[in-house]
Amino acid sequence: MKLWLKILIGVAVGLILGTILGPRAEYLEPVGTLFLNLIRMLVVLLVFSSMTVGITSIHDPKKLTRVGLKSFAMFMITTVIAIGIGLGLAYLIKPGVGAQLGQVTEVINIQPAPSVVKLLLGVIPNNPIQAFAEGNILQVIVFSIFLGLALNLCGEKGKPLLKMIEALAETMYRLTNIVMEFAPYGVAAIMAYVAGRFGFETLLSLLKFLLINYLGCAIQLGVVYTLILVFLVKVKPLPFFKGMGDAIMLALSTNSSSATLPVTLHCAEENLGISRNIASFVLPLGSTINMNGAAIFQGIAAVYMAQAYGIDLAWQQLLVIVVTAVLSAIGAAGIPGTGFIMLAVVLQSVGLPMQGIATLFAVDRLREMFSTVVNVLGDVITALWVANGEGELNMDTYNSTDLIGYEETEI
Repeated sequence: MKLWLKILIGVAVGLILGTILGPRAEYLEPVGTLFLNLIRMLVVLLVFSSMTVGITSIHDPKKLTRVGLKSFAMFMITTVIAIGIGLGLAYLIKPGVGAQLGQVTEVINIQPAPSVVKLLLGVIPNNPIQAFAEGNILQVIVFSIFLGLALNLCGEKGKPLLKMIEALAETMYRLTNIVMEFAPYGVAAIMAYVAGRFGFETLLSLLKFLLINYLGCAIQLGVVYTLILVFLVKVKPLPFFKGMGDAIMLALSTNSSSATLPVTLHCAEENLGISRNIASFVLPLGSTINMNGAAIFQGIAAVYMAQAYGIDLAWQQLLVIVVTAVLSAIGAAGIPGTGFIMLAVVLQSVGLPMQGIATLFAVDRLREMFSTVVNVLGDVITALWVANGEGELNMDTYNSTDLIGYEETEI
């Protein structure tokens, strides 16, 4: 049985258990937390080793620059499109009209939004070891890029260290296979807790907002990504979505593109035929700075807040929302809850009240499930496009119907 099918069964079992147990489903939360901790255990070393190996495998500095610029350009383009979709749907359907945001039942603490200057200065780690210890993925990526470049310049003298990092990367891939054996059980526990904590009665008042967000994600997946696959990558869309099945199911359950990264890398290489050096460079970078799903949420939420408080947004303010959302995405970690920090940045940029953010928290877990899928698939879309342009996409693997699953891997 394929892993994605096992995870899907886990989701269904979890939802049923959560509905039956209600608030008592919180006793299953530690099981889900244990699985998430196992996933998070992999992320930092996997990003470091795979990114460094990806850099060193591209010996041509011109090619490395080209791949980096292509990736960044596609990330920015898809993010802007995603924000536009969110803004357009919110103005068309008007989810905030008649909303009662004054009745806030849950208070959440939003970290103060960092300035752009502070954000840029924080990209370079003062202490790489501290960046590893704190799990600052963006700083780890930057350190890995510089280390990879230095190893390329060292030539033969750098080979011993490079072999150690390559061995670490292979070990992390194998460890990922082991951890993923526990995925169906962890996912079932997570979904049981979510279903038990949030009753449908509580979510009813925000159902319209939630459905609009789902519609935006569906448009990004079914229209934007499909058009990129057909006209830019020039491949059939179905193998892409089928090949990413494991990563999609894990993204739905963990709400974290960083936690999904080990599986995303596996799917991209083994199922879609993207070369390891391209996947190892583009995907860790994308999991940190490419947040298409969160961008859709920000566009809808900003207009929702304005409509709920009776505030009219001028076109200049809409432009500020787009620019701020793109910039804030660069410093956002691919972990659950990041969308609220990014939303705080956006709302502050146009002077919208932030009190209503707590109301959206009631449906954030359900919202973030599909937003994370959009985030993850957006990263892989970019990797596919870059790999195809660089001649590093194995079309036979991509078009193969005999997709490799984790259960077929020897452990």
